[in-house]
Amino acid sequence: MHILVLNGPNLNMLEHRDPARYGHTSLPDIASMLHREFDTVTTEFFQSNHEGELVERIHQVVHEGGVDGMLVNFGGLTHTSVVLRDALAMVKVPKVEVHLSNIHAREPFRHASLTGGVCDGIIAGFSANSYRYGMQALLDLINGRS
Repeated sequence: MHILVLNGPNLNMLEHRDPARYGHTSLPDIASMLHREFDTVTTEFFQSNHEGELVERIHQVVHEGGVDGMLVNFGGLTHTSVVLRDALAMVKVPKVEVHLSNIHAREPFRHASLTGGVCDGIIAGFSANSYRYGMQALLDLINGRS
């Protein structure tokens, strides 16, 4: 099984951001955790600070397939990117959106997720564990257990 984990802007700087909100875990730490805990699954991490690169990677999934599911965290683009939403809508595999912080307990502009509307579910507010819980939910969807 192959899971694509897409990460948006600033997530490459995670360990340098607001530690009260995001802790000290880096994106490579999260990747290692998923590789270790879901060792029967191939997890491909892709991070970009550029919206177009994220769209291109999603288009690659549409054209070439090769993934069984997608775990996505688009950071701030979650709340603003119609083009990411439109690209995700073309993907026919299960998709789960994750957020390290609880977007509903933050600034009002973060309460809405444009991209989450075309995902099968959203998990938010559990720090790095959001990725763990999101991966489990995604695997349950893929295996027909949800």
